[in-house]
Amino acid sequence: MPTETVEYVLCGWPEDDPTLRLDYREFGYAGKFVMSSTGKAVAREPDVTTEETDGSEFDEGVVAAVAFNEDRTDPDTLWLRYITVRNDRRGEGIGPRLAAFATERAAARDYERLRIAVNNPFAYEALSKVGFGSTGRETGLAELVLDRPAAGLDVYRERDLSNGEQRFLASRSDAEPPAVVGSPT
Repeated sequence: MPTETVEYVLCGWPEDDPTLRLDYREFGYAGKFVMSSTGKAVAREPDVTTEETDGSEFDEGVVAAVAFNEDRTDPDTLWLRYITVRNDRRGEGIGPRLAAFATERAAARDYERLRIAVNNPFAYEALSKVGFGSTGRETGLAELVLDRPAAGLDVYRERDLSNGEQRFLASRSDAEPPAVVGSPT
């Protein structure tokens, strides 16, 4: 397994019309990232420079990518549409860390929750490690819909709580959900 590090970069939000040219031989869903109607973020090798990518048919150095857009019926929800990891880098935890990176950026833009539909147990397991959980719903394509409240423990702040619970929440005012693995900064 490669030990090199990756950097996480927000390419743009849907209104910025970012596109990526991923090698279809190395990435699942590569064609979905050419579309300009979704936001994008990537994990990339930090030592690849612009000069090295000039003339290439594909965006070099990208090891993972996520595409996302706002829910059409709920402006407080951001959907992660596709997450893909380069074939030779799968299993390193890059995809979940990229999802956590996108989650942090979405929370900074005041999205209350993130949602994704997954079609395999590997994706389900990976996303559960960064705080996504099943909603109990499925898409028409038999994908499981996962949800991650961006608010974390804040969902309890509006409830009638004991003094101990209130102190506990006050001590964790900006805490992530307990099962969440730290995301890259």
